[in-house]
Amino acid sequence: MRIAYLDCFSGISGDMFLGALVDAGVSFELFEKTVADLNVGAKLERSKVTRAGLAATKLDVIVAGEKDMPRDEFWKSSGQWPVVSGQNQEAGDAAANNAPEPKTPAQDECEQQHRGPSHGVSSDPRPLTPGHSHHARNLSDILKIIAAANISERARQLANEIFLALATAEAKVHGAGLEDIHFHEVGAADAIVDVVCAAVGAEALGVERFFCSPLNVGSGTVACAHGAMPVPAPGTLELLKGAPIYSGDIQKELVTPTGAAIVKVLASSFGPRPTMRTEGVGYGAGTRDFDGHPNVLRISVGELATTNLDAILAREESIAILEANLDDLNPQLIGYIVDQAFAEGALEVFTTPVQMKKNRPGTVLTILVPPEHEARLRALIFRESSTLGVRVRHETRYALPRHYESVATRWGEVRIKVAGVNGSASQYAPEYEDCRRIAAEHHVPLKHVMQEAIRLYLDRQHG
Repeated sequence: MRIAYLDCFSGISGDMFLGALVDAGVSFELFEKTVADLNVGAKLERSKVTRAGLAATKLDVIVAGEKDMPRDEFWKSSGQWPVVSGQNQEAGDAAANNAPEPKTPAQDECEQQHRGPSHGVSSDPRPLTPGHSHHARNLSDILKIIAAANISERARQLANEIFLALATAEAKVHGAGLEDIHFHEVGAADAIVDVVCAAVGAEALGVERFFCSPLNVGSGTVACAHGAMPVPAPGTLELLKGAPIYSGDIQKELVTPTGAAIVKVLASSFGPRPTMRTEGVGYGAGTRDFDGHPNVLRISVGELATTNLDAILAREESIAILEANLDDLNPQLIGYIVDQAFAEGALEVFTTPVQMKKNRPGTVLTILVPPEHEARLRALIFRESSTLGVRVRHETRYALPRHYESVATRWGEVRIKVAGVNGSASQYAPEYEDCRRIAAEHHVPLKHVMQEAIRLYLDRQHG
């Protein structure tokens, strides 16, 4: 199996991913043609740079003759600092001071370390600065551009999923609807190039699976359009749910929202480098050059050393199993306990009907939990139930490799849980909560949402 492994020791952004792909052998001319066909007023520029002495390929998206700059540098160069008092207040101040016009809206949680502030995402549909005609594209506008692009159906689906992931994360962070999220003209052009080229390049690389290391997200705070935000920014953190992340010594944001969305959609799993025969290596450079820290994304391409993918991904782990017999408890309380157990970190909770002493019907409550949470869950059972005793045993379990992929249905994004057996994705199911939410919001039958999600997933698997 041909695979790619992403080393995110200095995070990931859209331009770093594109640079790493080109450095690993993907045609730069393919990207140039893709950008020209998109017709969004952008072009690509390629250069060779060094980062802490390590040679890498740098790709820049040029919009209106300008490259992006890190967000902190942008705010300094514009002579302004984010003002929190009211939406778009900082833009008005900038115009009043004749300062350079910012390219991000007030609710932007977008790229700043490797990308400047141009990947504008906002839940405010108004132009950024009064008197200027900055058209704002919403998600539907961008999906139409992708639909018209001269790319393969596989690349189109990937690009749709990446943009949908971005918009979904921003909508959740800002408490807005998907269609209330707007990508301002300059930011949308830049983001469209990054996302579509990432999808085209991932396909051109010719690998069956992407694997990813834990991600160094950086640390400190970042200047956003509405104040200083902790690293990782809220939108980025929402995208990285479920992925292993950590903070190092670099006091900058290292994972951008576009980079996080690319990883979310492409990566099959996260962890150490699998045993592989490396055939090619590429390095994509970020904008900043840190002392003693190569600010690059490394991609390794090669053959998996075994055909048994499960042997690589399967985890052997210790679990605690807590059980209690309940024969005098209101069943409504049992449902509450199940919900609380999941909230307290349980891996699985289930009940079994049994016949107990004096021929009374009862319920066995079983909770699977990581050993470090055992005491907390045991206390929960004693506190919330009527049992006088809890049985505990420790066992080893082997978990089949599983991961989430996303499909873009006509109603919104649905996650698909995929489990592998003997290296193939033989088990898959749409995430119930995603389907239930969509069915309720759009007033469509739940079964139709689930059927549509499965159809899209299978269509993608079969090309």
